Amino acid sequence: MIQLQIIVGMSGASGIIYGLRLLEVLKEIGVKTHLVLTEGCKKLINLESEYHIEDLELLASTVYKIDDISAPIASGSFKTDGMVVIPCSMKTLAGIACGYSDNLLLRAADVTIKERRTLVLVIRESPLSPIHLENMLKLARIGVCIMPASPPFYGKPKTIQELVNAIVGKVLDIFKIEHKIYKRWGKVDELD
Repeated sequence: MIQLQIIVGMSGASGIIYGLRLLEVLKEIGVKTHLVLTEGCKKLINLESEYHIEDLELLASTVYKIDDISAPIASGSFKTDGMVVIPCSMKTLAGIACGYSDNLLLRAADVTIKERRTLVLVIRESPLSPIHLENMLKLARIGVCIMPASPPFYGKPKTIQELVNAIVGKVLDIFKIEHKIYKRWGKVDELD
């Protein structure tokens, strides 16, 4: 069986908990992850969670420095099943939309787009400006999945973890990864 490989980028938007949970779930199910953290993300880890950077890095299969443009994920010849930026700041979104690949996270996203692989951006900003919306539309038109971190409430979530699982579960759905971490529509009385 071929092991899935997904690049996980985490940028400096509020919502570090989404990236943490995604890495936990992917590790549990045996998906190989290639992690890139922006400097903004590193600052938010301590502000938004009980984790430290080292804890986060232990969840990933491979960790790259943000300025390592020679890393394997900077090349289209390095095969992956796609990439998710979770959370995705508006700065990172703008860089991806403009093809401004001045760091490894942006370069890996650029490669993901040019190789026609799945790219999911879990955006975290509110309210959205016309500039943000134009950048999202530009990327959506070329097939990038723009996913606002806005969880559903039909399952009557009782914890923050349930809200986080709903977003992480949607990301897994896009990559066609089987899971049972959130309540699906029509199955609100049981955990699918």
